[in-house]
Amino acid sequence: MQVFGQHEKTTLDQLTRVARRAEHAALMADGHLGYVMPIGGVAAYDNQVSVAGVGFDIACGNAAIRTDLHLNELRGRPGGLRRNLERIGDEIRAELAFGIGGTNKSSDAPSDHTLFDNAAWAAVPGKHRPALLDKARKQLGTVGSGNHYVDVFADERDRLWVGVHFGSRGFGHTVASSFLAIGQGAEWGTRVPEAEVIFDLDAPAGHDYWHLMNLAGRYAYAGREWAVRKAVEIIGGREVELVHNHHNFAWEEEHFGRTFVVVRKGATPAFPGQKGFVGGSMGDDSVILEGTRGEGRESPASEMQARALYSTVHGAGRVMSRTAARGKHHRRTGKVLKRGKVSREMMRGWVDRKGVVLRGGGLDESPHVYRRLTDVLAAQGDTVTVLHTLRPLVVVMAGAGR
Repeated sequence: MQVFGQHEKTTLDQLTRVARRAEHAALMADGHLGYVMPIGGVAAYDNQVSVAGVGFDIACGNAAIRTDLHLNELRGRPGGLRRNLERIGDEIRAELAFGIGGTNKSSDAPSDHTLFDNAAWAAVPGKHRPALLDKARKQLGTVGSGNHYVDVFADERDRLWVGVHFGSRGFGHTVASSFLAIGQGAEWGTRVPEAEVIFDLDAPAGHDYWHLMNLAGRYAYAGREWAVRKAVEIIGGREVELVHNHHNFAWEEEHFGRTFVVVRKGATPAFPGQKGFVGGSMGDDSVILEGTRGEGRESPASEMQARALYSTVHGAGRVMSRTAARGKHHRRTGKVLKRGKVSREMMRGWVDRKGVVLRGGGLDESPHVYRRLTDVLAAQGDTVTVLHTLRPLVVVMAGAGR
């Protein structure tokens, strides 16, 4: 196993259990404990796919666009830089849908996308299909909750970028949870405990899961690209370059002279020369990176890349659970049952020192709950090369924010 960085024993034990069922396994430096498979984990299977490995948010990923705008152009607009950044944050929050169960109410929402005619929909049982199609149409291009976001950045040359992070929304969650049920002998839509379910791709359930997982991938790509382009439109820019990757997905790939199904759970593909957008936190820099190239097959970096199945981090990685960060409150009365480790003043102080315009965002997404991305990338060694460093200007998320 290739392991980058330092991890808790529980995370490493979880990876070891995954490795016993897989042909190869690796763990990225942003790794931490997950459901069945650690976040930051990578596993290669022989004609099999792990439903829990791909996870509930199938095809969660990041997309970033470099625009034709420069920071000075915002400074030169009426009201000055800060007022314009605040306006942008307000407009993104108003135009895009954030939060659990959100629906896309924009007049140009992509609800008529061709993916809704895909043959893979036939794998959804008939009585469940109309409701799932309706949900998927309404949620395409919505951002969701938790650590999902729309951000505006400036790079080292003060060029403006827009980045988004989210996945296949309720559609992907329904597919994942239903196949976890099927793998445990229950029917589609039944709630079951999180458990390892590995399907052979040649089996009927494996065939159906694989095709719906790939449809969820198309869905997530379409949603992210619509949302990031909508945000570019809001800031008044035009697209120059798009960087886009899943980090909760499974691919058929060639490794060590064989074809494997490679599952990445919170890990970004990073073949030599392949670009990726990796976020930090609401108060930290993000990066555009690529898999290192030109080192030669026998170099230490190339050997590590191969053992990592050409993967890298997807973010900075949590060091604090959501409950630990925000505390525990009574569901009905709101009474504090356990005080959290992060206060609103702590979060506000961090983002204010960074000069970030924050809209939304909960205490469980404060920079305090994450590793520093620079440390995580350093632990990946020479397997990746940072192309651009993106400092956050505007961060928009679900949640009460400030």
